[in-house]
Amino acid sequence: MTSVDEQGRPEPPLDGDEAETLLGFLDFHRATLAWKCAGLGADGLRATHPPSTMTLGGLLKHLAYVEDRWFSVVLFDRAPAAPFDAVDWAATPDWDWDSAVGDTPEQLKGLWEDAVARSRELTTRALANGGLAHPSRRRLRDGTTPSLRWILVHMVEEYSRHNGHADLIRESIDGSTGE
Repeated sequence: MTSVDEQGRPEPPLDGDEAETLLGFLDFHRATLAWKCAGLGADGLRATHPPSTMTLGGLLKHLAYVEDRWFSVVLFDRAPAAPFDAVDWAATPDWDWDSAVGDTPEQLKGLWEDAVARSRELTTRALANGGLAHPSRRRLRDGTTPSLRWILVHMVEEYSRHNGHADLIRESIDGSTGE
């Protein structure tokens, strides 16, 4: 049975196997981002914490892109999902961050939630067909093929780092603090 904390985040298992532990921490950090963005309208999702130009809306869009990139594109060699498939990344390398200002809260949250749902589905498929050692189908620029294990650890790191940003941004918006 999964327990949840006072913010509704699933607690990672204390005695799970490797996959359960990695997935538990990733889901905890996904839920932390959702908590930091909860209840905010467009102005809140566009607010910055100077001197940074980073926003919570930008974090949602960036992490939707990161989810799609690692699980769909790298792990399963699929084409990027919309809207990431139509971006000229060479011309606009910060498109995910910069374009979020033009999106509604519903669009940003929906984009991120859809990306997370796809990632969970693809993770389940990879675990059933090779476990944590399941190699990515697409090679990285250096020619290596990361395993699902590596991708999950990387995603925990990615969310952990950005949740620190989310803490600071949210506190600057309305004083909300916590983990």
